[in-house]
Amino acid sequence: MSDKIYTKSAIGQMKNKYGFKFTKSLGQNFLTDGNVIEEIVEASGATKDDLVIEIGPGMGVLTHLAAERAGHVVAIEIDQSLIPILEENLKDLDNVTIINEDVLKLDINEIIDRYDCKSVKIIGNLPYYITTPIIMKLLEENVKADSITIMLQKEVAERINAEPGTKAYGAISVAVKYYATVDYIIDVPKEVFIPQPKVDSSVIRLNILQDRSVKVNNEDLYFKVVKAGFGMRRKTLSNSLTLLGIDKSQINDALEKAGINPTRRAETLSLEEFAKLTEVLDGIN
Repeated sequence: MSDKIYTKSAIGQMKNKYGFKFTKSLGQNFLTDGNVIEEIVEASGATKDDLVIEIGPGMGVLTHLAAERAGHVVAIEIDQSLIPILEENLKDLDNVTIINEDVLKLDINEIIDRYDCKSVKIIGNLPYYITTPIIMKLLEENVKADSITIMLQKEVAERINAEPGTKAYGAISVAVKYYATVDYIIDVPKEVFIPQPKVDSSVIRLNILQDRSVKVNNEDLYFKVVKAGFGMRRKTLSNSLTLLGIDKSQINDALEKAGINPTRRAETLSLEEFAKLTEVLDGIN
């Protein structure tokens, strides 16, 4: 990117020119490291055959480089005050569409259907406060994309990528890995953002699966079991699963039928074990 729109001085100039002020409630932290920008776009694997959907483009840092690699980029930005800045920074690119909307209220698949493309890649520097809702929206709505390459709070990235039996393993680990595999790309220090956040970030890529990672006949119950299991994390499954409203004796019977010791905790269960337990519990109802 020859114009270096990601540098601190360039961001400062844009702020002054347009009177832009960072909105704390939107969790705005703009990236100023060109190497990290390259890492994100490179990790997405975007090519001229692809449509790239970017969530939270800010001042157009990722957008600019993605547009150089992809066939078309759709940048979704909620902050109206950033739209003039985006339009200026991207004015020389004819393959970028800017949408001033809340991504949580959009039908992403409807947007994808507007374009003739071989595949779809989603990228973004997600605001910390709304990371999980955005990820789960994309996955639960079966977005027609190959992958989601995003920067997010390091702690959340570690939780998503955690394995059973580790402290970080939780409901979000199980939920995301039900829909996708996870590749850990790079850690990003807090010092390369404006304004500087209190914590470091990480870039991960979610490779969306054609089929679910485990087979369950009752997805709704599966996620209820996961939520209940981690709802009282320090308690045994025999106790935590009572949150399902099922008698404890039935829970113990179900655990035994699933081959799971009732004294185990949710953080020790694999996705396959959660699926087996769901199958048994579904037979009770």
